[in-house]
Order: sequence, then C-alpha cells, then structure tokens
Amino acid sequence: MTSRNVTLLDVARAAGVSKSTVSDALQGSGRVAEATRDRVRAVAEELGYRPNSAARRLRRSSTGAIGLHLPQTATRLDYYMNLAFGAVARAQEEGLDVVLLAPASVAGGAGAASGPVASRVDGLLVIDPEVDDSAVPGLLDAGVPVVTGERYLGPAAAPTGAVVCDNAASLTALLDHVTERGARRPAVLAPAGTSAWATALRATAASWGREHGVDVALRTVPFAATPAEAEDTTLTLLRTDPAVDAVICAPDGAAPGVLRAAAALGRTVGPGALSAAAAHGRTATGAESRTDTGTTSHTTTGTTAHTTTGTESRTATSPRAHPRTPLLVASCVDGTATRSAEPPVTSVDLRPAAYGRACAELLCDILAGRAAPDTVRRHAWALETRASTTAGPS
Repeated sequence: MTSRNVTLLDVARAAGVSKSTVSDALQGSGRVAEATRDRVRAVAEELGYRPNSAARRLRRSSTGAIGLHLPQTATRLDYYMNLAFGAVARAQEEGLDVVLLAPASVAGGAGAASGPVASRVDGLLVIDPEVDDSAVPGLLDAGVPVVTGERYLGPAAAPTGAVVCDNAASLTALLDHVTERGARRPAVLAPAGTSAWATALRATAASWGREHGVDVALRTVPFAATPAEAEDTTLTLLRTDPAVDAVICAPDGAAPGVLRAAAALGRTVGPGALSAAAAHGRTATGAESRTDTGTTSHTTTGTTAHTTTGTESRTATSPRAHPRTPLLVASCVDGTATRSAEPPVTSVDLRPAAYGRACAELLCDILAGRAAPDTVRRHAWALETRASTTAGPS
C-alpha cells in the first residue's frame, strides 16, 4: 500500500477506531482522548497516509494559504528575507501557501471578514507591527487568526497569538559585554519607529545607563538605516563626543558604516589597549597601531609614544598622530554584513529563519486547533562575540 492510495478508512481499520475519529485525531479537533490521538497519528505515519489537501480545503471552505505582512523596509533587509523563507518552509509542511501582502494591497485596511485579505487567506502573519502602520489595525480585524512577530503596541484588536523575543535582554547583554571588555562610555544607535523592537531598545539603553550609573550616548537612526546613514551618525557622534569607546548599532546591515567612520577618524576597532587600560583601573586614551613590519606601538596618557617604521595598515592615521581611544563595535542584528565585515562584528543572532518558522508554526497550530488563542511563545537569541570586541576566539 502506498501513500497515494492510503485512505482515512485504511487508517481507521488499522487503528481500530472509526473514520470520524481518525479525521478528528489528525485535524486536532473533536473530543478524542490523547492516547487515541497519538495512536492514530502513529498508524497514519506508519502507513504513509497523506491528506488530500484539495478535499480538505473544500470541507473547511478554506483557501489553503496564509498571508505574510512585513515592514515596508523589509525588501532590502537580510533579516526579513531569512524570516520569510523560514515561514514559507513551515507553512509548506502543513500544505499551506504563503501570500506576501504588498503594502498597497492593505493600505486601506483589511476590512471585515468578507474583505479582500480575509477572502484570500486562512490566517495572517504580521511581523514587527508598528503603531503608525495604517494597515495593521485592519489586518488585526480581518476576521481570520493573526499571529504577530513581536507584540503590537497600538490600540487595535489584540492578535490571536504572538511570538516574541526578549529584546531588552539582548541589548543588555551587548552593553554588559562591551563594558566587561573595558568600555566606559558606550553609545547606542537605536532605531526610530513604533515597533516593539525599536521601543524596547531605546528604553533599555536609557534604563541600563541609569542602573549602572553610565551615561549611554543614545542616538536615533532610521529603523532600516543604511551603512551610509550609520556612518554619518557615527562620524558626528565621535567628533562631538570623542570619549565614546563602544558603539552598538541596532539596524540590520548598518554596522559596516560604523567601521568606516572609525577608520576615517583613526580609531582602532577592537579591544586593543582598551581592555588593558581597564584592567589597570583607568580609561584608555591610547591607540594600538599595527605596521607592515609586524610590530606595534602603544600610546597612553602620560606615556612616551614608542613607534616603529613602516606603513600603518589598521588605522587611518600615521603612528605619530594624536592618540585616539580604541573603539568596540557591536550590532543588535547579526547577518552577512556583520559576519563578513573586517573585523567581524560582535552581534545578536536573532535566528530569523527559525523565528519565521516559529511564527508560522504557531499560526498553523491555531488554525488546526493544536494551540489556543492568545498563545504567546518565546523565541531564543544568541550573542555571537567576534573580533570587533574580543581579542581572541569567542
């Protein structure tokens, strides 16, 4: 018997239950004992049963698709593309297609259950919903289950479910990391906007500073800041506040702009003399210069500068230039830009493909009755330490 001709009746006979019990057990509906449900699913898997998705959609009057709404800036961000791929992969496992909702298609709101969006999909994924996104209230009120990636902070109807990250904890981990590496005057390039992610990062930068008695230099940049925008902001920051010795850049892909600004100002990126000075209980004001002869020179306050000959390859100034504090650089979002930068940038890996998969999985579970409405699931992140803040292997 092959999976093509295995029917519900075949599964029912093998499991010793009725056809309706098999249907309820496999769909996660009805009043079926957990032991019976597990036995039916095991038998179905053993026989290679595959549901007829077309017939199932007809019985449920469903479309066999879910909608995906991303921020308008998503098309140029590595993070959201990976998230979308993860969502698509999980939905396909349930026999569902994913419809990417263009901003224009929902700009006027999704309307009621009979509206254009609800008629095309069985449920919706709304990722990083912003309070000032005029489409979001209509999507939340579309009459189909809605799962948000991160919480919605606006006044509209609550989503059916949500998958959230602890964004305050991730920025706290970065601030703790750079201060443990010797930074005494950190700065955060926080994202503008009204998403839960942007709001949490701005609030955390301020609260962490108060808690630790540190004046965190907070600068706001666009939600999807380009490397050029991050470079301009960092140049202005470091020129007006040269005591800054660590820059944490929030937007995806923007950290290389911080590195370019550091190079333009002759700031060595990496621990350098910073951690050594911190170990002696003072703030570093010197810079390490690496030359083509393989030797190094160190200059600190109150110390005679010892230099070597050769062309400097790590900083934008000559060894005889005025000493400058080394700079630590980190990012709130990991990706190709941070991994391939020189030096590679310490970052928070938000695991976007797994995040998209988790969002789609929750929506699928709600549609199938495997998860209750108002379910909130947590998504884990990881801190990836690299050469921009560490002297050796992480």
